[in-house]
Amino acid sequence: MKTMTMRWTLAVSVLMVVPSAREAQAFCGFYVAKADSKLFNKASQVALVRDGDRTVLTMANDFKGEPKEFAIVVPVPTFLEKEQIHVGDRAHLEHLDAFTSPRLVEYHDGDPCQPVYPAAMAESGGLDMARKKNGGGSRAESLGVTIEAQYTVGEYDILILSAKESSGLETWLRENGYKIPNGAGPILGSYIKQNLRFFVAKVNLGEQAKLGFTYLRPLQVAYESPKFMLPIRLGTVNADGPQELFVYALSRKGRVETTNYRTVKLPTDVEIPPYVKSEFKDFYRAMFDQQVKKEDMSVVFMEYAWDMGWCDPCAADPLSREELRGLGVFWLGENGREGGNAAQNVFVTRLHVRYDAAHFPEDLVFQDTADRQNFQGRYVMRHPWKGSASCPEAERYFEEVRRRQAREAETLASLTGWDMARIRSRMGVTGVTAPTPRPRAWYRRIWE
Repeated sequence: MKTMTMRWTLAVSVLMVVPSAREAQAFCGFYVAKADSKLFNKASQVALVRDGDRTVLTMANDFKGEPKEFAIVVPVPTFLEKEQIHVGDRAHLEHLDAFTSPRLVEYHDGDPCQPVYPAAMAESGGLDMARKKNGGGSRAESLGVTIEAQYTVGEYDILILSAKESSGLETWLRENGYKIPNGAGPILGSYIKQNLRFFVAKVNLGEQAKLGFTYLRPLQVAYESPKFMLPIRLGTVNADGPQELFVYALSRKGRVETTNYRTVKLPTDVEIPPYVKSEFKDFYRAMFDQQVKKEDMSVVFMEYAWDMGWCDPCAADPLSREELRGLGVFWLGENGREGGNAAQNVFVTRLHVRYDAAHFPEDLVFQDTADRQNFQGRYVMRHPWKGSASCPEAERYFEEVRRRQAREAETLASLTGWDMARIRSRMGVTGVTAPTPRPRAWYRRIWE
């Protein structure tokens, strides 16, 4: 079998195996671009629905290759019945990604000679065959591996394993066609000591053909455990560099944060030059790179935290009740108390982490908080007034525009590490040149 590199879009210990803005003088502002997960290579996604000890985990995958060569091993905190495993709709994750993405918003200054009031207006295969070939359960038992259950769910064949020691588990996986990277043993051993089980999945080609899907859909698992965590360490064993992970946490209480790593808000509500509109993807990647470097790649960044019922501005419409249920939000409609979309009782937190084994030696551990304060990564462009202006206020306005543009250049350089000379040059190409002000009246020069 040809060896390929693969991962869940969750980079979790998924062992991939082979068989504040200043006031703007404007009537309105609007969203013009978003920084979604597609901007990053090796980007993984996972949705975590959490309330009490109940968790629903949705794992998307971006596997490229023949389905027969796809397989995963994921540590899970408890035994899973077949009814606890589901195949989801990747469109729900894509919508959640779009809704929570950091965004670029655009404002246009109004005529300085006709200011707008009030100021508030301006702000803005077959696992069975492998088992038979290798002696079935007896061989597993001799290695200290217990096959606790096996299911076919949608297009996936799934095993739930437990093990007594990592060497036996490694041997069993290799004998059954799983290529285990060097260095996985100690990590597997640590999960075994925590009494975690292993969720193993391969594609059932017959079921996939019968269902008619040409891509691999997300896998979902629902379980009860006091452990609110996401295993990421196995995903670093055979990684060829740092990984990107996006976690969309949906809670009834409020914001979700990591407890064993600092959760840091990304810079937000900053004004940047209007020319960045055509380079927003480059800007956001450079800005995130700079923040990771600043924090020594040792923190989890919060990019969004908001009640699902509304947003301002919106990069996408809030998710519908049906989409939220599809992601596992199980409390909607409980006791008949929540009608309509009931989205106001769902708080979403978007976390973004760049990690490797050296900087993230532990799995991610979370807690949900009662904090429902809104936060979004938001970057503001303000276009100066381009029309004629011949009032005394216009002179002060254009002086402030020049000062504002200087601040924008400094902010952009600080956020991204971009060269200041290049920034000023680009602002000169697309920036606004203030109209030549009229000469000051002789009587104004007396007292100014």
